[in-house]
This record gives sequence, structure tokens and C-alpha cells, in this order.
Amino acid sequence: MKKKYILIASDHNGVKLKDKIIKNFKNKFNLIDLGPNNNLNKVDYTDFAYQLAKIISDEQIETGILICGTGIGMCITANKYKNIRAAIVHNEISAKNSKDHNNANVICLGAWINKDQKNLKLLEIWLNTKFGMGRHIKRVEKIEPKKNIEKIIFTNGVFDILHSGHIELLKFAKSLGKRLVVGINSDRSVKILKGNNRPVNNELDRKNLLLQLNVVDEVIIFDEVNTENLVKRLMPNVIVKGGEFSEEKIRNNDKIPINIKIKIFPLKKGYSTTSTLKKIKDFDTISKK
Repeated sequence: MKKKYILIASDHNGVKLKDKIIKNFKNKFNLIDLGPNNNLNKVDYTDFAYQLAKIISDEQIETGILICGTGIGMCITANKYKNIRAAIVHNEISAKNSKDHNNANVICLGAWINKDQKNLKLLEIWLNTKFGMGRHIKRVEKIEPKKNIEKIIFTNGVFDILHSGHIELLKFAKSLGKRLVVGINSDRSVKILKGNNRPVNNELDRKNLLLQLNVVDEVIIFDEVNTENLVKRLMPNVIVKGGEFSEEKIRNNDKIPINIKIKIFPLKKGYSTTSTLKKIKDFDTISKK
């Protein structure tokens, strides 16, 4: 299995801990040491934090480790860059929650705050914790509300009978950029995907209903069972999908170019067109008795 690349940097106060981290984690990760090489001379933490943050901000590498006396200076500096979510980690709950809740991509450790073994343990917890998704997605995306203001956002689906889950997904998608374009399957392609009894509402009715929502800027009807050709024509900046599939599977199925970001929105439990139709059928059965 290919080892993940991680950037690491410190000031003079963190060199000792930095070297221990590299020694302890070198078998699991490819750690790229941005310096300094020794603690003989005092250096400015800002220089090393900026260097690491710039690389991650440019999306060359996903994850970084910063170390100074308290972690505070490094954290403040790194967070000046877009796409950086740097977190000060001094205890186990901050190690876990900064990743689980906040999707932090840079950890800032304090060499003065904890002993080296404790910092190594905190780093291991942080590296082994995944982003919890769910309710946290919307909150994390709001951290930088201006960064995507000119972007085109795309999502797609049948949108046969609108429910709360659809509305939440569309609101989330719109929050990511300036224009939200929704692709809906034609009646023909819906029958291929869902069966001859679907859709309940025809494609023009579904389109017109979506256009009444203030979060939707444009609706395009497409006749294919996947969005590959439509995405090639639109070339959106971000594609939003429901949480039933992973990003990797979505990218492979629809052949989405790597330069287009994919955001996964978790499905709202208890809400689906299938379950709505079942309820209607059950009500109809009861009324006939």
C-alpha cells in the first residue's frame, strides 16, 4: 500500500519533537521535513508555518504537522491561508474532535505543553481519526464562505417527489458557490434506472418545480443514465452527491476529471422517494378497507 505524504515543520523549540515524530512514523507515512535541521539557532515560527500552509493550500499535499512551544503561533499563522484548517491539539479530545468534527488538515503541537510521548500519542490519535461527515459537513464548509463565490456547483438526480432530504442537499450545494445547476434524468432514463412505474411526475413538471426553489439557478434535463457527457459540457467547479456512494466510486462511475471537486452530502435518514411512495400506497390500502 502506498504511504501517504505528510509535511512536517517546527521552530527551534520543536526540533527535538519533530525528529522523534519522523523516527516513530516513518514506516507508516512519507514525512517531508521542511526544517529547521537543528535547534542551535532561533528561527521565526511564521516562516515555517507559511511554507507548510502554502503547499497544503495549493493542494499539493493534504496533511501537515506543525510544532512550536505551544502550537499557538503556528496555528494562527497557518490559518491565514485558504483551505487550511489548523488545530491546536493539547489533549485527546482535541486530537479526536479536531479531525472528527472539524476535518482539520494541519495539527499544531506544543513542545512545552506535553512531554514527547504524550505528543506522539496525540498525533497518532489525530492521524487515525477520520472526518465524521454528517452534520459537520455544512459547518466545515461555512468556515470559508467567500472562497467559492464565483464557482459553478452541479448536482443531479431524478427529483421525482421532492422531500426534506432533497431540499437539504440543494441548500448545501448552493452554499458552496454562486450558481447551482441541477441535472435531472429524462423520463426515459428514469425508467431505465427505476423501472416502468417511474417517474411519477414527468420531466417538465420536475424541472419547473425545482426552478421555483430560490437556491436553484438552472435545471438541465439529460437523457443518459450517468452524468459523464453533461459534466463535460458544463465543467462545474464542484459536484455534490448524496452519501450513498464514496467519492472514488462517483468519480470512476461518471468519469469525473480530477480537477473537479466532489462533495458528499450525507443522506437524511427516513427520507426517500421510495419510502414516500410506500407510505402513499399503504394509506391507499388502508382507505380501501
